[in-house]
Amino acid sequence: MAQVNDLIRTRMASEHAPRIPEVTAHLVEAGGKRLRPMLTLAAAKLCGYDGPYHIHLAATVEFIHTATLLHDDVVDESNQRRGRPTANLLWDNKSSVLVGDYLFSRSFQLMVETGSLTVLDILANASATIAEGEVLQLTAAQDLATSEAVYLQVVRGKTAALFSAACEVGGVIAGADEAVTKALYAYGDALGISFQIVDDLLDFAGTEAIGKNIGDDFRERKLTLPLIKAIAKADAEERAFWVRTIEKGKQQEGDLEFALELLHKHGALDDTRDVALEWAEKAKAALMALPDDPIRDMLRDIADYVVARVN
Repeated sequence: MAQVNDLIRTRMASEHAPRIPEVTAHLVEAGGKRLRPMLTLAAAKLCGYDGPYHIHLAATVEFIHTATLLHDDVVDESNQRRGRPTANLLWDNKSSVLVGDYLFSRSFQLMVETGSLTVLDILANASATIAEGEVLQLTAAQDLATSEAVYLQVVRGKTAALFSAACEVGGVIAGADEAVTKALYAYGDALGISFQIVDDLLDFAGTEAIGKNIGDDFRERKLTLPLIKAIAKADAEERAFWVRTIEKGKQQEGDLEFALELLHKHGALDDTRDVALEWAEKAKAALMALPDDPIRDMLRDIADYVVARVN
C-alpha cells in the first residue's frame, strides 16, 4: 500500500495545472479506507503474483474511485465527504468535474502500462458500468415505482462494478485460471453490494461520528433500499407522505423524523440489514473456490468488516 500511495502521489502531479494535485490530494489524503486497491493487491498475492504491475492496478482502481467521488459530489450537490468539506465546496464544480476527468485519463495510462488487454477490458467495462449505474440512479431515484431489482442494478453499477473489477484484475495479472478469476469477481461483486447496502442503511441508522450527515439520502430524494422497503408496506396516508417528500421534493421541518418513524414501524432498517448480511455471506461463499491461504482468510475478514458497523 505504501508503494501504491507513492505511485498515486507521483501520477496525480501536474506540471501545468497545480489545482489538479490540490483537489486530488484533498480527497486522496482524506483518510479513506483504500479498500478497493487493497483488494487488488490481495487478489494478486493470493494468486502468487510477484511482478510490479499489481501496484499499477491498485493505483488505477483508486484513481477511478476518486474520479467518481469527485463527479458524484457535484451531481449530488454534496458539501461533506468523510467528515470534511467536499472539493466542489472548497473549489467549485468545474474544478471537481475536470480533475475527475484528469484522474480517469491517468487511470487509463496506468492500465496500459501493464501491457494486458484483458485487464484493460475489465477496467474499461467497469468504468462504463459505473457511469451507467449513476445515470440509472438519476432516473430511478425519485420514482416510487422503483423496485428492489432496479435498486440492485444501480448498486451493481455504481459500487459493485469497481469492487469486482478490483478483485478480478488481481487474478488476471497473476495469470490465474478462469475458475479463480470468476471466484474473485463473484467475491468482489457480493462484497460491493453488501458495502453499498450498509452505506445506505447508515444514512438512516448511523451516527454523525462516521462522517455522514444522517438523512442525506432522504434530503437528496434518493430511493435506497430502506425507503423502498418502507414504501412497499405503506398505507394510503404514508404513501402520500412519500409522494410529497420524495417524488415532489416538498420537504418541510419534521419530515426526516417522520420518515425514520415509518422506517422503524415497517422494520425496513432491520430488513435492509439482513440483506446486507446475506450479501456478505455470499462474498465469503465465493472464496471457497480460491486457494487455501492466509490472504483468503483476510478476505473473509473484510466481508465481516464491511457489515460490522450494522452487525
